[in-house]
Amino acid sequence: MTHDWTQLFAGLPPFLEYFAAAIGLLLAFAFLYTLATPHNELALIRQGKSAAAVALGGSLLGFVLPEAFAIVHAVTLLDFAIWAAIALVIQLAAYFVVRLFVPDLSRRIASDEMATAVLVAVASLATGILNAACMTP
Repeated sequence: MTHDWTQLFAGLPPFLEYFAAAIGLLLAFAFLYTLATPHNELALIRQGKSAAAVALGGSLLGFVLPEAFAIVHAVTLLDFAIWAAIALVIQLAAYFVVRLFVPDLSRRIASDEMATAVLVAVASLATGILNAACMTP
């Protein structure tokens, strides 16, 4: 069996464009999220604080879910970027809403309190799932 390599790799340029944009937006989200939190997630993770890893990991997954849906449903790369930016704002808002209910959230995560970290992670995932579902036409 022979392959038409031109046809096989025809989707590679769009894949690389969307993948690069998705990684760029994920890094932008991670940067903005870590700026929004009073605690330093990476320093806490380096110290072995699991709570920081759980909270940050949940927030990253909460962003990636709607980002993936935006890729699937996007008509253009710009369309994807706009919907991913909306997801970014919504995910940051989810963190601030959780902080309303747990005012000392940052201190608790820095103290490695898993209950607080799980709450942040689950709230982020729940928000991401709803956000992604709302992007479905």
